[in-house]
Amino acid sequence: MKKKMGIVVGVVGCVLVAVAVAAPHTQAQAGSIEFVARVTPTDGRPEPARDMTFFLLRKSFADIRKEAEEIEPKPDLDKFIDGLDVSPELKAWMKKKKSVELAGSEFIRKIKVDDIMDVPELYEAYLKRNAGDVAVGFPEPKFRRVDEKKEPEKYKKLKDEFHRLMRKYIENNPQSIDGIEVYLDPINPGQRWARQEGEMKQRARKRALELAQMQYLAAKMETDLEGRGSFSELAPGEYWLGTLETEAVAGDARLRWDARVTVRAGATSRVELSNLNAVERARPAK
Repeated sequence: MKKKMGIVVGVVGCVLVAVAVAAPHTQAQAGSIEFVARVTPTDGRPEPARDMTFFLLRKSFADIRKEAEEIEPKPDLDKFIDGLDVSPELKAWMKKKKSVELAGSEFIRKIKVDDIMDVPELYEAYLKRNAGDVAVGFPEPKFRRVDEKKEPEKYKKLKDEFHRLMRKYIENNPQSIDGIEVYLDPINPGQRWARQEGEMKQRARKRALELAQMQYLAAKMETDLEGRGSFSELAPGEYWLGTLETEAVAGDARLRWDARVTVRAGATSRVELSNLNAVERARPAK
């Protein structure tokens, strides 16, 4: 009996020793992150990003945004164009240019001589813009619509000649295209399309924030008055440290981060967040 008890005690002792050895080994597998975030305005000193919520994600927020945009259905441009009350020629032009905006400098740059001559809406808008400039060399039409049935051959000849002269005028005076958007404003669907795209982007933005905080969030915390923060008990691997859409502001500097951090077993990764590794802000379209 004593021999059996000795065996039991010995086994229990071995188990306890194994547990004692395993526990510190398991803890050693965890890593941690210590970071400090500072913002430097132009011609100013670095200021701490204090009392800011920082998110530790298992996927970069930039990639989460892309994932959200792929999930959200994009508005169909061709379908939108097909539903417009404009000529087939203008619809074909919009599909070719992949744009429905009929105003602005980019729109003007897209217009070629053939476009004006072949697309009824562009042709009419160009005539309204320039028909009164006979004094500066704009050709004057000599055909009359009433003659189209009476003298069709003469009418066609005069019309073709007018178009030839007008084409030549446009080629020699490309600046004469400027301003035709004023006459296209009643049929310009640009704002309606922009609204649909804006609504899609808002849905994608909302979904990205939800994915970041519900599916890919490892931890979050607020920085102290020095802009410092830390995360502990982290499984080894790749993480992304950032502020999602919140910006740290100091003077004229507005920064947000999406910095990659590698966590190693039993080690502390130290990160300095600054203007140098901040996410570049999107520039507004000109």
